[in-house]
Amino acid sequence: MPFTALHPEAGRLDATRLDLGCGMDWTQVHKVRPRVELSCPECGWSVHAKHSPSGVRFFCHDPGRPPSCELSNESWEHHMLKLELAGAIRAVGWYAELEVPAEDGSWRADVMASSPDGTQRMAWEAQLSPIAVDDIRARTARYRAEGITVCWVSPHKKTPQWIDAVPAVRLRAPEAEESWVVDDGVAGFDFAAGGWTVREEELQPFVRWVLLGQLTPCRSLPRYRRVPRVVDKQHWILRRDRWWTSRQSSLAQDKHEQMRQRQEKAKEEAEARKKEEEAEAERRRKKLEEEDRLRRAEEAARRRKVQEAEHRVRMEEWRQQRAEDEARRAREQAEQEGKERRALEMAKAWWGRLSGKQKEELFTAVAERAWREEQLRVEIPEKAAMAVHFAYGVPVYSRGRYHALYAIVRPCPELVSLSPQLAYHRVLVRNAQEMSEFDETLADRITHYDLPDHEQLTMY
Repeated sequence: MPFTALHPEAGRLDATRLDLGCGMDWTQVHKVRPRVELSCPECGWSVHAKHSPSGVRFFCHDPGRPPSCELSNESWEHHMLKLELAGAIRAVGWYAELEVPAEDGSWRADVMASSPDGTQRMAWEAQLSPIAVDDIRARTARYRAEGITVCWVSPHKKTPQWIDAVPAVRLRAPEAEESWVVDDGVAGFDFAAGGWTVREEELQPFVRWVLLGQLTPCRSLPRYRRVPRVVDKQHWILRRDRWWTSRQSSLAQDKHEQMRQRQEKAKEEAEARKKEEEAEAERRRKKLEEEDRLRRAEEAARRRKVQEAEHRVRMEEWRQQRAEDEARRAREQAEQEGKERRALEMAKAWWGRLSGKQKEELFTAVAERAWREEQLRVEIPEKAAMAVHFAYGVPVYSRGRYHALYAIVRPCPELVSLSPQLAYHRVLVRNAQEMSEFDETLADRITHYDLPDHEQLTMY
């Protein structure tokens, strides 16, 4: 497996896109002609430059490589990510070495960054394979035990679960001529909004800020761990316990938390005062209610005595009024019965003008004209029944499904004023003479059949 060993005195790294000649497209780091001999950081064996059939330059072990060298089994993706990290470290002016092991073998750094004066070291771990949270915490603790800071880097699209457990970031792979971008793990605290805001930064500036101490790991306080973010036009709520951020943002979070605690304390004190005031007001209210209850009880007793006296008077008045009302209703009922009796007598006199033959002629004429002019069959009652609410006229209904009212036959002219609903129905009479006995109220509603006043003779 080809690889490149980075030495503090090696030349500057440039990233370009190229074809490895095996169907895979990766980013290879070209290096100017080295001024020192290159060797494998794992086994110390010498390496040499080669070119693939497509013209890609890479490095391989010289013949005789020890079979125990672990870098020979490393994936291109892992190797190229380490090269990107090393290039970003060297751009800051720090030294970068790949696969640096501990003296006791307790850890192995993918990329070890060392300050120019040699007083600071920081491990950069490109973590591609799955790892348990407890394991990554243990590995971080081993670095810390030797005074080495560490940053874990994940290039996967899905954020790993351990990103909150240790100082870590997630990288987004470049497209075309773009650079690697840190798209999760870096945030700034917005004091006005009272929460963290995720920031995306290119890899090289991020590495520079971390190495120079401008970005440090910061624990997110419980209140601020839920962070909104828009990814591919979708709104997400992230939960983060740890961020890489500036000292200003860390102080802003602390300041905001102190402000919030002061506000909550002030709110609690205000609520306590309010509760005490409400309790005092409740005590006063109950006292006033008791005094008012006693007063109202006394007033109620006085009112009962007055009401009992007034009730006796009203009952006597009611008995007298009831007797008068009963007498009045009896008179009104007698008057109504007299009116109805007189109306019935007038109606009988009105219909008594016609003989049975004339009545039959009238209803026959009604049925014939309804059929002839309106193509409507009507029901002729066998025994004409006068309707009181139609001025004692005889209602005639159509035959069929709906059985609708067709007309009122011969209502009594003297009783029309007592039946206002006649104004909405057709009225049928024998002739113009009968029609003239009605007033102008029903003038446009009356139809006559021009029947003679006398019975028509039957021709045999």
